[in-house]
Amino acid sequence: MRKINKLFITSISSSILLCSCGTSSIISTPIENIDAIPLKNIELTDTQLKNWNTSDLMTDTIPGMSVNRAYSEILKNKKGQTVIVGVIDSGVDIEHEDLDDVIWKNTKEIKGNGKDDDNNGYVDDIYGWNFLGKSENENLEYTRIIKKLKPKYQGKNIASVANSDKEEYQKYILAKAEYEKEYQETIGNKGQYEQILQQTKLSHEKITKAIGKAEYTQKELLAVKADTPEMQQHVAFLSQMFGFLDKGEKIPDFIANIAEGVEHFTEQLNYNLNPDFDGRALVGDNVDDITDVSYGDNNVMGPDPKKKGIKHGTHVAGIIAAERNNGKGVNGIAQNVKIMAIRAVPNGDEYDKDIALAIRYAVDNGAKVINTSFGKYYSTHPEWVREAIKYAGQKDVLIVNAAGNEGVDIDQKAVYPNDQIDNTTEISNNFITIGALNYEYGTNLVADFSNYGKNNVDAFAPGVKIWATTPSNTYEYLQGTSMAAPAVSGVAALIRSYYPKLKANQVKQILMDSGVATNTSVILGGDPTNTNKFKELSKSGKMVNLYNALILADKMSK
Repeated sequence: MRKINKLFITSISSSILLCSCGTSSIISTPIENIDAIPLKNIELTDTQLKNWNTSDLMTDTIPGMSVNRAYSEILKNKKGQTVIVGVIDSGVDIEHEDLDDVIWKNTKEIKGNGKDDDNNGYVDDIYGWNFLGKSENENLEYTRIIKKLKPKYQGKNIASVANSDKEEYQKYILAKAEYEKEYQETIGNKGQYEQILQQTKLSHEKITKAIGKAEYTQKELLAVKADTPEMQQHVAFLSQMFGFLDKGEKIPDFIANIAEGVEHFTEQLNYNLNPDFDGRALVGDNVDDITDVSYGDNNVMGPDPKKKGIKHGTHVAGIIAAERNNGKGVNGIAQNVKIMAIRAVPNGDEYDKDIALAIRYAVDNGAKVINTSFGKYYSTHPEWVREAIKYAGQKDVLIVNAAGNEGVDIDQKAVYPNDQIDNTTEISNNFITIGALNYEYGTNLVADFSNYGKNNVDAFAPGVKIWATTPSNTYEYLQGTSMAAPAVSGVAALIRSYYPKLKANQVKQILMDSGVATNTSVILGGDPTNTNKFKELSKSGKMVNLYNALILADKMSK
């Protein structure tokens, strides 16, 4: 069970609403000695878990973003402007019951007439644009680098390479080493998962027959009469597997999870790590020519009729803006939002060209916030993306970026996209990078997968077991910094909705300055021997908090 432990925290303020003549203003009241407030240990109920990212530390003892409190105490009876949020991702299920009323529509375009009515370069882009066309799977970037440079450098060493080529050669060698390491690990993981899946299915079949049902508890499992060595092994094995299940899950859920793992590793070998696979052939553009822009289509849900490939983007969109208080599924962080769906992230690494053009598309078509929940550690044209980030900054657009999920210090290992040429100096002040929080206070506050970095991560937000929309009117728990970034995009959208005069760089500063801080030490990368003070893991040292952000936004707007 997950429990919330006492820790020392600080908060910039509480607030009260003073109303007069139909208008309201926020007056902040500093909270004194908040670190002395006792926090009880609790077990999260299903309802609490599904909504933990909206919870409030003081009232719920859960490290959410104080969303519900902000709506009830600050935003009540206030009206904001509509804000367009561009979601650059795998695609979005624009037909989802909890998203269909918050999808952006290009009113300047006439649907289905095959013309570029608004002259923006994209034909019939009613809901956004699909830069991937009919492509779904792709190589990882270092696979593409090897494939491109192997004919030039195979069999050579650094001494035999011209001085002008040494930097490119070094990139090839690093990519090759990364590829070989990942390839061997993937083969090993696939084999291990296949063995576990086979044994689990066999044992589950035997136990199901003995108990008379497939949905049994661990207690029921241990009560099975195991009068043969074979049955004893089945009971012992499945009892061990119960240890990998979350609250309320049963062995069929475990089988589904392991089967998904087998599929993941299989796809890695077939597509991501397969030099002979060319997903871009279905698109038909020149990926090394940023001026070659006539590609893609308007199908933001992608070519898969089952919508499987757009789960990630649909989940991200739901975290930001799933329809609030409609009695369905989940409430998004932000109201007054329209989601602009931009498909540019395949099953594999995204192309820099697609991301650069996607950012520019979002900016040119009215987005004030852009969410980028993706990333990679190799980039062939990072300058294109950085120029697009600078362009967004010039047009007053905030980009909210996921820090990555390898549990590493990205001050030491650059991740793309980023807004820094040398991993140190920012090129623009409209790009904020977010790490992921766990719902468990204390040493496990930071998600064990989350990247961190005093210089390259700006703040943290909830990213473990986030309940949100998935394709075909379904809902699931997903986790990652991919889930933390859209939570912050939702907060940013609300600030821009209620305080539209604030600029993108001001919103970024509000998100960082208004967060909740803590002096506790936390475990990094899931390694108990690797710890550091939470305040040293990001530039702000804080957790994004909507309640506090609105207070500071109100002050700054005046």
